[in-house]
Amino acid sequence: MIKIVLATAVVLTVGSIAGCGGGSASTPTATVSGIVADGYLRGAEVYLDKNGSYQWDAGEPKATSGSGGAYTLQMAQADMGKYPIVCRAVAGSTVDEDTGQPVQNSYVMSAPAGVTAFVSPMSTLVREKMAANTGMTMAEALTQLRNQLNMPSDVDMLADYVAGSQSGQHQSHYQTMRETARQMAALMAEEAPLVMSGNGVYVNRYQGMMGEINENMPYIADNAMNGFGMDSSFMIEMQNQMQATLQNMPSGGGFTNYSGMFRNMTSHTTFWNYTGNRWQPGGMTGSGMM
Repeated sequence: MIKIVLATAVVLTVGSIAGCGGGSASTPTATVSGIVADGYLRGAEVYLDKNGSYQWDAGEPKATSGSGGAYTLQMAQADMGKYPIVCRAVAGSTVDEDTGQPVQNSYVMSAPAGVTAFVSPMSTLVREKMAANTGMTMAEALTQLRNQLNMPSDVDMLADYVAGSQSGQHQSHYQTMRETARQMAALMAEEAPLVMSGNGVYVNRYQGMMGEINENMPYIADNAMNGFGMDSSFMIEMQNQMQATLQNMPSGGGFTNYSGMFRNMTSHTTFWNYTGNRWQPGGMTGSGMM
């Protein structure tokens, strides 16, 4: 079953604005709560991205995450479910509670509009799949991601994998998701000099980076599942390849079509082959570098 995770808490309130004649106009507002994580991120910027810039712009609701990555945003009720939530981990300020240390490079994560409970590298990739391939449904994006990670059909790909990795039916699967997400976030942070400028984001390069990650997801998952880190031969080669690709992409300018990097393929065997007594990544991938 595919379970779409929405806001952990939504509280509706009404704000009153005094009019010239002593009356008031009611403006319905909503309070949305959730969690941001690679590991849980404390001190990250969280905002509603109303113009698709991946950065905070004046007038957009904004908050700072607290302990356990928890955040609360207040927004107009009319904006509920219309725009993506974006999280910016800030270099030297945001603390990854997995390590207890501030992140060294800034990076950005997000989730599809309406998905607010858990913003992570996994939700980020689901958003990018749907954004690059407008015919892809949420259900298809989640199925594809599940198959890219070689997961059972009842694993919730938008769940809090940090909590899930500690107990429960799919503890080992959520641990795999957690380790894979850490390597995804490390790749995002590694490419920060090419995809970010101060507080801003080069949208073309950001989407190109996520496309490279998408094409190599089975290999990234396999790297994590086998206990290899960012210094494995695969990861070193992938980082070099990503840097070369991103350097050749425009930092600005008009829209670039990345749909070819997010093909709508949901068959499990598109991504994995059973060879040598174990499942190994293969099929629709960008590099085949393992």
